[in-house]
Amino acid sequence: MKVETIKRKLLELCKPAWILAILVAFNGYWLIKPVVARMLEMLPGVLNWSLDWLNLIDKIGITELPRFILGAGLIIMSVGLALKARLAWAFSLILLIVVAVISISSSSSGLILLSYTMVVSMLLLVYWKSFDGSSITAGSLFALTSTGALMLYAVFGTLYLGSEFSTPITDLPTAFYFSIVSMSTVGYGDLYPVTSTARLFTASIIVMGITVFATSISAIIGPVIGGNLKKIVKGRISNVMRKNHFIILGISPTAHSVYAGLVERGDAVTLVCPTGSEHEYPVDADIVYGDSSSADILIEAGAKKANYILALRNDDAENAFSILAAKEVAGEDTKTIALVNSSKHIPQIKRVKPDVVFSLQLLGSELLVRTLKGETIDNKLITKLFFGDAE
Repeated sequence: MKVETIKRKLLELCKPAWILAILVAFNGYWLIKPVVARMLEMLPGVLNWSLDWLNLIDKIGITELPRFILGAGLIIMSVGLALKARLAWAFSLILLIVVAVISISSSSSGLILLSYTMVVSMLLLVYWKSFDGSSITAGSLFALTSTGALMLYAVFGTLYLGSEFSTPITDLPTAFYFSIVSMSTVGYGDLYPVTSTARLFTASIIVMGITVFATSISAIIGPVIGGNLKKIVKGRISNVMRKNHFIILGISPTAHSVYAGLVERGDAVTLVCPTGSEHEYPVDADIVYGDSSSADILIEAGAKKANYILALRNDDAENAFSILAAKEVAGEDTKTIALVNSSKHIPQIKRVKPDVVFSLQLLGSELLVRTLKGETIDNKLITKLFFGDAE
């Protein structure tokens, strides 16, 4: 079982979410590498609080600051992509669009960076369905990225315009203090802008501070409230009642038909559907939303007390992953059943050792041929074909 678990986890690393996370992280590294190299060269001076920050910013290049912020944001968002977070996907796409715009106006390696960025953006759009998660982690990453970017903008902008304040700001602690006071809209009045440029800059900090803080709080609190409310209203109540039932994984036509047949016969059925998916199940159906290859989702669906767990997804590989997860958390008396959409995958599906493997493709084709040839069809033959027994 441990070997199968390791194999499953290794295969999960090859899924689009992980691959795109690596590509986005590399895009971010590409952006910050020149800035980091310059900063490392001047590291001894940076540690000196009395450093001439205006001179340092001029050496690094004030125009390089947006690239650094974008690169750092992409690297942080890559973690969210690995977690399949929809928020990280949307934020990464926005950052990549901005990177593409900057690359167009860049003279050094702009075309190469633009091409790479466009390819990664297209892949994110193609595999958007892979990112259907919503978690506190994703919200925290968004809050960290947006707040950090705003802080860099405020601190370095304040240092760059330091001479345009009531008391010239030339050191990092004072710039940090003024940024915090402005972003939080406290406004003690001990430091204030005296020129039009500095006033507009301070106004931008205040507006963006309010926006970032409000958005960050909603991004973190939203999943907490939504997830807990859903569990309280539905999940917790249903979880108590989930026993001696059938768990159907997927929204395929076969899954819908099996669900209808079981409900018609009075059986209790719990469905596991991908988050944000469109399906034709009744509104009063017992549905758990999430990845059916996740052990936590299967536990929530009552896998330990289920009679059967049926992997009826359209993708054979996803059915295999779901069976592996189910065998980890299922009860001793729980049986696992895997649908094989393509009969050539029967040997591969059997390797994950579900209790039953069935192939509608093999069943349908064999019955049609035997009917055309006038051969005998009995219950034993149908059972043999239905469960994919090629022997």
